Amino acid sequence: MTSLSAVPGAVIDDRGLRHVGSPVAEQRRLASGTALAPLGDRRVITVSGEDRRSWLDSLSSQALTHLAPGVSTEFLILDPQGRVEHAASVVDDGETTWLLVDASDAAALAVWLMRMRFRLRVVVTDRSDDLFVLGGTRAAVGSVSTVAPVWVDPWPDVSPGGWAYARVEPHPGADRDWAEAIVDAAEFERVIASAASGETALAGLDAVEALRVAAWRPRVAIDADERLLPHEMDWLRTAVHLSKGCYRGQETVAKVHNLGHPPRRVVALQLDGSDNVLPARGDAVRAGDTVIGAITSVAVHHEEGPIALALVKRTAPEGEPLVVDTADGPLAAAAETVVPADAGATAAVPRLPRLGRRRAAE
Repeated sequence: MTSLSAVPGAVIDDRGLRHVGSPVAEQRRLASGTALAPLGDRRVITVSGEDRRSWLDSLSSQALTHLAPGVSTEFLILDPQGRVEHAASVVDDGETTWLLVDASDAAALAVWLMRMRFRLRVVVTDRSDDLFVLGGTRAAVGSVSTVAPVWVDPWPDVSPGGWAYARVEPHPGADRDWAEAIVDAAEFERVIASAASGETALAGLDAVEALRVAAWRPRVAIDADERLLPHEMDWLRTAVHLSKGCYRGQETVAKVHNLGHPPRRVVALQLDGSDNVLPARGDAVRAGDTVIGAITSVAVHHEEGPIALALVKRTAPEGEPLVVDTADGPLAAAAETVVPADAGATAAVPRLPRLGRRRAAE
């Protein structure tokens, strides 16, 4: 098989192809549909059997029982407290449900699903060793031979049963055209060989991430920690159906959305790029001397420059300049609200007067 290292300019690490010499130019090619990205940090899990959709529906945050063939969606697996444990992009072909999963989460999700089968007619298979994922615009991935329907990212549209917290119009992800195609080893080999000969343009993971961060698109392997609620990343848009049947964590999802507020909220940061300093995931974000949160994702965008996503306290001030504490010193940042401080509390709960006041009124 032709190695990715044969592609001119390829820089590769344990995640896959990082870039082919110019991440900024690669972003433009990806966005225009003239390049494909080998997604070495994505894996494939299949679920077959008559009960597959209703079974996945019962386990996850998404309504999947009547998912039509070829329709793209995504789901979250939550713990009993409503915190995000796993995430998957989902498309069904009428016989098999295909899950595209972050590489670091794939084995754990596959094992968990296998343990939850009980006596149902489902078969879970981890296809990480024999299938590959290519990303790009719908037109770009439409040029390859796939083994499953192409998954088209629903973000940032609000899916049926979903809810949007971000109030920015137009949403920065509105024009993002992103799709992922599942291919076999022979087709992956053909694409890489074509790139090695200069016939096909490739883009690396750095370019993919920059376009994702600019669109405020959450990703479980990068943006989630052990406390993440889907509300905090505005993930109710595409991954949660608020009126479907019971599933693990649903009570917390409903309570936070209807009666409370997410304890943290994601903000988009425009970083000072004058010193070519970038923060790392987990670097503290301050308002004055007070730490209000931490960085989750960082990228250099071809139009916006250095950008990041950060999870901050719900009560963090809005409209004030922020500072990120990096290994190279403090870095100035300006924040744009994604999830507002008053997100949630959507139920119109009547407020009764106190007993003493009622009697006085009588």
